[in-house]
Amino acid sequence: MSTYYAAVAQMSKMLRNLDAWLDEAEVFAATRKMSADELLSFRLSPDMRPLSFQIESCCEAATLAARWLAGADVPDLEPTTVTLAGHRERIASVAEFLEGLSPVQFEGAGRRPVALAFLPGRIIDGEDYLMELSIPNFYFHATTAYALLRMRGVELGKRDYVGSLTVYVPRDEGPGSSERRVDEAGDDEPAKLSR
Repeated sequence: MSTYYAAVAQMSKMLRNLDAWLDEAEVFAATRKMSADELLSFRLSPDMRPLSFQIESCCEAATLAARWLAGADVPDLEPTTVTLAGHRERIASVAEFLEGLSPVQFEGAGRRPVALAFLPGRIIDGEDYLMELSIPNFYFHATTAYALLRMRGVELGKRDYVGSLTVYVPRDEGPGSSERRVDEAGDDEPAKLSR
């Protein structure tokens, strides 16, 4: 598995999933005649950070991975407002930024030195940074956001968390023939799990 796939493709996909969860959260809020922005203050427990922090942390983890592993200049992707709409704009901006990176930018990323502010005078290499900090941190906050929304009653299921699957149908054209990307129904789109 390439660093690009683990960092960019997967984080970008999960950010898109997170945005879809927020679609469901807005429907949830509307049916309960509450402001969608109220959702941002929801917490799993009193000593945990709210949904707004979970969203911000997903976006930050993804942009930091691009910065350290690809050497990419990270644009200012802070939310324009502290509303749910502002956070959704940031999610879209970060996902678009990641999707604009190329695999070439990640060549040699596993050996790049990463200097983390909370470890002064120490270095971690890119591969260890990705596997031991970046990915776990990103998914911790994504999973916390998902669990928080589920706990509050937003109708989400495993399909919503996992999102689309990339499946292939082999072509019967002899040796060396390529495969065609399809979904479970045979359409040329990624598949979705059922709830």
